[in-house]
Amino acid sequence: MKLQAGLLALVLAGSLAACGGSDGAGDANAAAKSTGPITIWYSNNAEEVAWGKQMVAAWNVAHADQKITAQEIPTGKSSEEVIGAAITAGNAPCLIFNTSPASVSQFQKQGGLVPLDGFDGGTSYVEERSGDVAGQYKSTDGKYYQLPWKSNPVMIFYNKKAFAKAGLDPEKPALATYDEFLATSRKLVSSKAARFAIYPAPSNEFFQSWFDFYPLYAAETGGKQLVEDGKATFASDEGKKVAQFWRTMYADKLASQEKYTGDAFVDGTAAMAVVGPWAIATYKGKVDWGVVPVPTSSGKPANEIHTFSDAKNVAMYSACKNRGTAWEVLKFATSQEQDGKFLETTGQMPLRKDVASTYADYFTKNADYKTFADQAARTVEVPNVPNSITIWQTFRDAYSKSVIFGQEDPGAALDGAAQKVDQLAAGS
Repeated sequence: MKLQAGLLALVLAGSLAACGGSDGAGDANAAAKSTGPITIWYSNNAEEVAWGKQMVAAWNVAHADQKITAQEIPTGKSSEEVIGAAITAGNAPCLIFNTSPASVSQFQKQGGLVPLDGFDGGTSYVEERSGDVAGQYKSTDGKYYQLPWKSNPVMIFYNKKAFAKAGLDPEKPALATYDEFLATSRKLVSSKAARFAIYPAPSNEFFQSWFDFYPLYAAETGGKQLVEDGKATFASDEGKKVAQFWRTMYADKLASQEKYTGDAFVDGTAAMAVVGPWAIATYKGKVDWGVVPVPTSSGKPANEIHTFSDAKNVAMYSACKNRGTAWEVLKFATSQEQDGKFLETTGQMPLRKDVASTYADYFTKNADYKTFADQAARTVEVPNVPNSITIWQTFRDAYSKSVIFGQEDPGAALDGAAQKVDQLAAGS
């Protein structure tokens, strides 16, 4: 890991001089007021790049002495590793518009993040923009080291043509309860409308549980996080119901244990997918799709369903010298006007309260996205706790072994993982 960090530091050095190296605690107050050029990173997603370029151009026209230099986040095994290496090297940019909430506790532990509460009106800006959901992004010390920026509420996409081929109603699919979902899945497979009903990634990366277990767990529990009050919650009756549902999907060959290269939904290999609104542009012209909330055991009404947010946020990094400018840029880039442009360009949901009413004209013109705007009001984030990624990996290891591959009873696996997670959440 030290070697990786060193190599990445060499790649990143030089282009980030505008932010300078890591500053000591004595310089923090001065940096908070300092203005001047800054560097930012954003995602390499084409739509986000387009939004980022126009945002930067708009800022730079009006701030000749505080210009932004922007680039896509450098490539690497993962953005988390790239950012972590930049923190270690002391040359992270001022702002990154691609910060995973799961990584915030680790970046904070590295001393790589600037608390936004230290800026004038910082706390109120975060909370007034995002509303009640902001509390999920507060760190254990009570501060905000990330601005909740944008989400992709996870729902069930389904292929209308595949459903019709299986003799199912493509406009009102029976997918609300686990029993309905299983019966529908069996019919899709037995009719050969698709090889698999659904195809969540069966691989073992820590984040894969965000797209199989976690959305259904959020829905089943009415919005619980994986860890709350320093304790694992997932070994509950609700968590075991979700795990058993997925175990049945795998045991009955309705979902695949094999890794898939490509997009199984677009290719027609699977009739359904667990994904957020970012995928709409990908599916355009390729799949005649519909969308419904994730299922629950009892079939809760849609307006009560919670799901995983799949958010990416904005964070300010401690290597930044001109933090006064960085703070103003952060507010400019997440203003109502820029959030509207982001929505129009990417179809992703700004993490601000009342998205549906604030941008009513957009959703009138783009009805496909309205369902996601409604769902965006009920999203659940990964818990902001110490050892977050290790916690998710611990959970995923147990889930993979028991639920996907059937090598252990799912309930027993969750019980065992919960004990380990409790220790990790305590910081040990």
